[in-house]
Amino acid sequence: MRQGVGVSELTSESRFVDSFETHIAGIDSVALDQLHALSMTVAWPHRGEDWQFLREFGQGIVAIDDIGRILGSAMWFPYDAQFATIGMVITSPRLQTNGAGQWLMGHALEQVAGRNVGLNATRAARRLYRSLNFVREALVFQCQGEAVSPPDVELPSGAVIRAVEAGDLEAIAELDCVAFGTDRKLLLARLMANSKGIVLTRAGRIEAFSLCRRFGRGHVIGPIVARSDADAIAVVRPHAAEHAGSFLRLDTREQGGTFSDFLSRCGLPVYDIVTTMSLGGPWLPVSGHQAAHEPRTYALVSQALG
Repeated sequence: MRQGVGVSELTSESRFVDSFETHIAGIDSVALDQLHALSMTVAWPHRGEDWQFLREFGQGIVAIDDIGRILGSAMWFPYDAQFATIGMVITSPRLQTNGAGQWLMGHALEQVAGRNVGLNATRAARRLYRSLNFVREALVFQCQGEAVSPPDVELPSGAVIRAVEAGDLEAIAELDCVAFGTDRKLLLARLMANSKGIVLTRAGRIEAFSLCRRFGRGHVIGPIVARSDADAIAVVRPHAAEHAGSFLRLDTREQGGTFSDFLSRCGLPVYDIVTTMSLGGPWLPVSGHQAAHEPRTYALVSQALG
C-alpha cells in the first residue's frame, strides 16, 4: 500500500480526478458498450458479450465520473466461503496516476474479506498487487494467433475422444474440482451451454476435457483438465483443427514440454505472460505435493476466473 494512504481512503465512495468527482457504482448499473470501451482503453480484447458472461458469475464495481464516463473497474468471483478470485481490474490511462488501482482493489478486497484470494496480474499491475501483499505463485502464458492445422498425433493408450454431452456435467465438475481446488459446477454448466466441448474417456470414465467458446477476437480454449500432456493434447487438437485459419487463444501455466510444443505447432505461440498471485494462502498446489497422475488445469477459463 503506498505510503500515507489509509484504509478509509482506499474504500471511500468517491475521489477527485482532474476537476471531476469520480464515484463507485455497481458494475450491473452500466451498459455493456461502456465496459467494452473501458477494456479497449487498455487494449484488452473483451467484447460486450464477454463482459456479460463475467457479470453473470461475479460481482463488481466501476469508477464513473460526473459526466458518466467509466474510468475503471474491478470484479470479484466468490467460489465458496474460503476462496475467491479477482479480475477485470482496469484503470483508464487518465486515472492510473491517481491511486485508482488501490482504490478499486480496496473495494474488491473488502467484499471478499475472510477468503483466500487469487488473481492473474499483468506486468503493469504486479507492483500494485505486491503493495497489497499478494505473493507470486506461477506464470500464465497467453498463447494465441491464427491457428494452423495441427500435426497428427496418436491417441493415448486406451483413450476414446468424443463430444461433450449434457450428462457429462457431474463427471467434468468432479474432475475440475480436484484440479482447481474448488467446486465450479455452476460455472461449468454455463460454459458447457455456450461452448463446444471434447472429453477423453477410458473404459467409459471421463479422464480429461476441454471447452472452446467465442471470446475477444475469435475463440478461446479453456478450461482444459487432464492428467498428462498426452491427454491434454488429445482434447485440444479437435479445437485447433476446427479453427485453423482463424484466431485462437489458450492461457496455460504449462511452461515447456510436450503440451507447450504442441501449441506452438498449432500456431499458438506465447504472446504475453501474466503472473498468478495470491493473498491469504496458496491458490495452486504446492510444488511436489501433487500426485503425479492427479488431474491438473492445463488451460484457464479466463484470466479473471482462473
